[in-house]
Amino acid sequence: MVSRGRADLHMHTTASDGWPSPHELVDYARATRLNVIAVTDHDTIEGALRAADHAAGLSSRLQVVIGEEVSSRDGHIVGLFVARRIRPGMSAAATVDAIHDQGGMAVAVHPFWRTQRRVRNGPVHGVGWLAAELDFDAIEVENATPGFYFFNQLAHRLNMGLGCTELGGSDAHILDAVGRAYTEFPGKTPKELRTAIEAGTTVARRRRYRAMGLMRYAAWGLNHQRYAVG
Repeated sequence: MVSRGRADLHMHTTASDGWPSPHELVDYARATRLNVIAVTDHDTIEGALRAADHAAGLSSRLQVVIGEEVSSRDGHIVGLFVARRIRPGMSAAATVDAIHDQGGMAVAVHPFWRTQRRVRNGPVHGVGWLAAELDFDAIEVENATPGFYFFNQLAHRLNMGLGCTELGGSDAHILDAVGRAYTEFPGKTPKELRTAIEAGTTVARRRRYRAMGLMRYAAWGLNHQRYAVG
């Protein structure tokens, strides 16, 4: 029987709007039950590259997938297993094609998150019903951001009809969030993870926050809001 591993496939560092540095993220994740993490900073792969280099220099079972959360015109899309930065500002369809062109996998993350809050690059939101229309490799149905229960339920219901591969990702911007949502898959390595995504044999899971973790996330949110307005 193949053992099952855990992957957190949506995480942020100081390379974009996360609080932990790439090294801090790796060091923290090593102490969890995660086998694979994907660093998916907004519109850059620099944090992911630094995290992968750091993990490779450690005697650890943890392995890092290079990823990016791309700001398409139609919403955020995560590219996994990418080798080069995907340019932001394209349509969702063009973004998915650009990810596939370099052998990556395209994920519709928090597809039903809609907000009018403004950040430096414009409104933040998911791709909505385009998740059902475009050639996504997987849909994130569990996102651990506090307050996302309703958005996760909508993503689950969408995917019940689609039958697409389901993923869980914490969307961690603080260390307390790491692994709060994760993807369970047959195997323990990035290669086995990719095979599981292609075969649709993943399961999205979620764990509750501790009270202190929620307080820290609230502090990050207040700080991020001030940054976005300034």
